[in-house]
Amino acid sequence: MKIVSLAFLLLFQIPFVCNEAVKLLASSPITDRPQKLTSHKSGLVNLVFKSTDGGQTWQDISKGLPEGSQGDGFFATTKGLYLQAGNGLYHSNPNSTAPFWEKESFPDQHSSIAPGKTGIVAYNYYDGQFLQKINGTSVWSPMYTNVQERQVRTVFETVGGTVFIGSDKGLLKSTDSGKTWKRVHSGGWVIKMVESNGVLMATSQKGIIRSTDDGENWDCVLSEGGVGIAVERIKGGFAAITYNTQSETRRVRTSYDDGKSWQPIDADLPASLSIASIIEVGGYFFCGHPTGIFRSSDKGKTWKLLLPSIDDKVFNLAVSGNVIYAIPRAGGC
Repeated sequence: MKIVSLAFLLLFQIPFVCNEAVKLLASSPITDRPQKLTSHKSGLVNLVFKSTDGGQTWQDISKGLPEGSQGDGFFATTKGLYLQAGNGLYHSNPNSTAPFWEKESFPDQHSSIAPGKTGIVAYNYYDGQFLQKINGTSVWSPMYTNVQERQVRTVFETVGGTVFIGSDKGLLKSTDSGKTWKRVHSGGWVIKMVESNGVLMATSQKGIIRSTDDGENWDCVLSEGGVGIAVERIKGGFAAITYNTQSETRRVRTSYDDGKSWQPIDADLPASLSIASIIEVGGYFFCGHPTGIFRSSDKGKTWKLLLPSIDDKVFNLAVSGNVIYAIPRAGGC
């Protein structure tokens, strides 16, 4: 994946090289005890952190990943975290202890990964080639071979089996497992997609877009002049991050009416151009912010710092059940 414009600098993940081990202390919002972060004294640190107690403590689980890796792409499912590191694909189970990572086969020349209902999908940004590794196997097989799209940004499959491919040109849709495709959105790039109760949301070049008819039609429901940064499912609705061109900051909002209206939840957060993530775990909101990881127990009215930032990087957050993973990245991307 290549960065080609300032808009993309606001959004995409930038590779980074980890530095020497650190131990951070912060005031815990859960107890009066100092928060503890454990790290390994190996050559690879500060690449992936994990919390199993609602953010009270964080453990550096980078040990087991290749030296000098940058952690390019990642996603979390109920099976844990999947991370691209070096030239390999690594998996960490939510209940795993050291060694934390199991290396899986990964095809060359495929720069991105996405979860699929039957296995992991790998795809290439430039030529649109797709491969899939069926769950329980180590073989990668070609898929979506008749797709002519280039500059592919994402692959997403709904609960009902509809498949979407997001690219710099918009969205393609297939209802027959990729045999045929239909363009359903042409308003610039589309990247992150989520689904809840039959409503689809996606980040786009114009903000947050929504579909209520299985992706046949899309409307922009949240636009502040800039791009959509992130969108996530929360209990009873959605949370999103957008770029506001007037304030020149990223704003965090929630919706509890299927995206018809949005409410700000960032009044208590320091204004920033690099807010990266907003998730919900166990009834709490967590935000990846340049200052560190914040938590809210009152739906975003107030926020408390859980974990300070590391080396001026911003934590990107992912969830597997009640386990939170935090991956620090430069520029919040």
